Amino acid sequence: AGIFYQHAPTETSQATLASVSPVFAVMKFDKEGNTTYFEKKKTELYQELGLQARDLRFQHVMSIATRNNKIIMRMEFLKAVITPEFLLILDYRNLSLEHWLFNELASQLAGEGQLVTYSLPFEFRAIEAILQYWISKLQERLNTLQPQILETLEALVDPKLLSVDRSKLHVLLQNGKSLSELETDVKVFKETILKILDEEEVIEELCLSKWTDPQVFEESTSGIDHAEEMELLLENYYRQAEDLLNEARELRVLIDDSESIIFINLDSHRNVMMRLNLQLTMGTFSVSLFGLIGVAFGMNLESSLEEDPRIFWLVTGIMFLGSGLIWRRLLSFLGRYLDPPLPPHVPAVLKKSQPAAGRVEIKTSLKGETFGLSRSTLTNQ
Repeated sequence: AGIFYQHAPTETSQATLASVSPVFAVMKFDKEGNTTYFEKKKTELYQELGLQARDLRFQHVMSIATRNNKIIMRMEFLKAVITPEFLLILDYRNLSLEHWLFNELASQLAGEGQLVTYSLPFEFRAIEAILQYWISKLQERLNTLQPQILETLEALVDPKLLSVDRSKLHVLLQNGKSLSELETDVKVFKETILKILDEEEVIEELCLSKWTDPQVFEESTSGIDHAEEMELLLENYYRQAEDLLNEARELRVLIDDSESIIFINLDSHRNVMMRLNLQLTMGTFSVSLFGLIGVAFGMNLESSLEEDPRIFWLVTGIMFLGSGLIWRRLLSFLGRYLDPPLPPHVPAVLKKSQPAAGRVEIKTSLKGETFGLSRSTLTNQ
């Protein structure tokens, strides 16, 4: 009775875990491109494939690994298990993923498409199809971002604009974030492939048919090295990812340079406005300074000058003339101390002749010293 009570909760817990086990929507492709759909629990699936539960724990990371003569590929939302006989796509219910699965993948695996691994075993075609799809998705994201970024930068980098459109800056900020995410995804893709290229044993393990099909094993031993073909395949997509990353970096540099130009233009317009404000302030100061004369004559004081009709024009002329002279003096002061001085003009002939003259003088002095030494030596002898 004690044994029965000890095992009963265990059996109940196992039944409960099996009932809540996640269910995978699976799409299966064979060598001829035939497709079947089914749903299966995770526990049943990894037991049929001879895998462990952790092998089907798909996080949102990129990795390519081999387990029990099977290839497990994780490409963020794309989850695949490759065997020498078939390809399984797990959790395929995604709009963009379904379009690729139904319209392209089956025909590519059957031999209709642009894959270059038709003469190689099935796992080569499956790996190439998945890598090609992922690199095309990255290229599509870059092709979408590039014209948007260039159009926004062209609208922002305009020296005629006195202000910057905030809406375009917001668009540029969003595009910059998307570009950073794309750069991160491409770097992770590169590092995933590079990690495999650095380990020869992993490349050998990716050639599944080499260890299961005797004919393929004989071909590999007779001169057709499938491991080398796998390395060339991965290296090809590594180079494509490198090209994509270089294009993204060029866009990043262009954004940074454009931001510098925008700040320079804004600083230039700000300096113009500050200079104009300073000039108006100096003009106001000049007029106010000589306006004191008018203030003095406007006081209710009697003198003999107000009886002469020419005094008004004389005083007014002195006020405007003095204000103009003071304003001009202030402007000359402003230009002398704020404008950068011009570099001194050096004639081209002088530039060329100076080093030569220096060399001639040095050579002449050296010859004189040598001649003097030799002559004194001969005299002593």
